Amino acid sequence: SIAQVQGFLSGAIGGMPLTYTVEGRERYAVRVRYARDFRSEPDQLETMLVPLPNKRQVPLAELADVRFARGPQSLKTEDAFLVGYVLFDKEPDAAEGEVVMAAREHLAHLQETGTLELPSGVRFAFAGTYENQMRATKRLAVVIPACLLVIFLILYLQFRSVLTSLMVYVGIIVAFSGGFIWLWAYGQSGFLDVTLLGINLRDVMQVSPLNLSVAVWVGFIALFGIATDDGVLMATQLKQQFAEQTPTTREEVRQVVLEAGSRRIRPAMMTTATTLIALLPVLTSTGRGAEILVPMAIPTFGGMVFQVMTVLIVPTLYCAWQEARIMSGQQPTEGKEAES
Repeated sequence: SIAQVQGFLSGAIGGMPLTYTVEGRERYAVRVRYARDFRSEPDQLETMLVPLPNKRQVPLAELADVRFARGPQSLKTEDAFLVGYVLFDKEPDAAEGEVVMAAREHLAHLQETGTLELPSGVRFAFAGTYENQMRATKRLAVVIPACLLVIFLILYLQFRSVLTSLMVYVGIIVAFSGGFIWLWAYGQSGFLDVTLLGINLRDVMQVSPLNLSVAVWVGFIALFGIATDDGVLMATQLKQQFAEQTPTTREEVRQVVLEAGSRRIRPAMMTTATTLIALLPVLTSTGRGAEILVPMAIPTFGGMVFQVMTVLIVPTLYCAWQEARIMSGQQPTEGKEAES
């Protein structure tokens, strides 16, 4: 049978373990097989004598067609199908998604022109880091909106006002825009091209073009969580100020807003400054894991730089809201709550 012939070949060529030798704490297998001089060439294999059940021996050439061919070192399967991997890399400045799209279009063009013909039952798919990125992108498409919704709900539970929560929420929009501006600036040749104390800031901050990878989006998620800090400081002080004072004219509203904003400028600047200072060691890191941490920190750093503008935007929107209420004949919102 075929199994008997294959069993003989596996023992004669590959070797068959008979026993083990014990040398101290080491164990070695004792294998038996043909000597190398009798199995190194296909012609020699043809003369191997295969024992038959009737105790006769016939040359292997009478039972099989012996030929030499290169084959895979190992067989790999996925989903019960044989699989082979073709590895390729991208240029340093190219994005993984763009490279895969270009490769897919090129292969589709070859199939249309008849240059590339796939046998029946054969297909190809792109995997590796590109597949991981696509999987993470689908997950982020759910995680990011969920994070934004949770942040808004927390703001609403704090202020009990949709309009006030939306005003503070503007900080996320400003920080989101600032993060993208910072990413764009990292791709410009003259950005941070300044030498300070003999050290070029581009080298220290590792300025180079960046793509929208998963690490960058994770950095944006972290940015969303801290982008409302200054807005919360301002809105909280404005709410307290209007609860203590009940302005009745537009001039009084502006005076109250100016007073409340002046009290929160320094805490807001300290909050932003501590965040930026804490990110500097990450932006300048070069050790293991820096290729992940640096893209995460860049949008957070840039977003916080631009998020400082919320110390002006939130009071301005709050003032406009309260002025509109007075112009319509209503009292300021916080004043009504204080009286009730």
